[in-house]
Amino acid sequence: MTGEKALVFGLYDPTEVRIVDPSLGKTISLTTKAFPHSFGIGVAKKLNKANTSIVERLINKMMRSGQGKRKMSGKYIRGRGGTGKKLQAIGIVREAFEIVQRETRQNPIQVLVKAVENSAPREDTTRIKRGGISYTVSVDVSPIKRVDESLKNLALAAFSSSFNKKVSAAQALAKELILAAKEDNASFSVKRRDEVERIAKSSR
Repeated sequence: MTGEKALVFGLYDPTEVRIVDPSLGKTISLTTKAFPHSFGIGVAKKLNKANTSIVERLINKMMRSGQGKRKMSGKYIRGRGGTGKKLQAIGIVREAFEIVQRETRQNPIQVLVKAVENSAPREDTTRIKRGGISYTVSVDVSPIKRVDESLKNLALAAFSSSFNKKVSAAQALAKELILAAKEDNASFSVKRRDEVERIAKSSR
């Protein structure tokens, strides 16, 4: 760097962004380049994703071939034909950011961070086995997994809202980011967070 700011897509300043949730401060990286593509540098290092730009992590989630064990979720991603096509995913996120800025008059990276904070579950369940009996118990979610789950659900919401519809993936992603940033109950990722935490609460 020569003192000049690295604006994401040449437009958005990540230094203006503020992270409100202190537990996520070390897992949401705002260090980035104008073109959010690290070309796989550092992927072999354990937990290095925390040092990857939050914008690039969202882009990576948009390339997934499936979202966990839910069959319908995987169908949305594969049906879009975007598996592994990073340039296509970058184009979707860039267009979504343009829509977010136009509709909210805010830095879209700040909207993304707020959406991640609002849709990151704090509790989840895990299955344990004792004496031949399996049952679920509530567990706290680590900060890095909270961010992962939030980004996964934001990406899934974008594809599920645009699958076989006239709405583009970028428009659907922009809408989901705006709703999640407001913690609106119409947001898929916020509803998913509430569902996970409700199940975890009943397993305490």
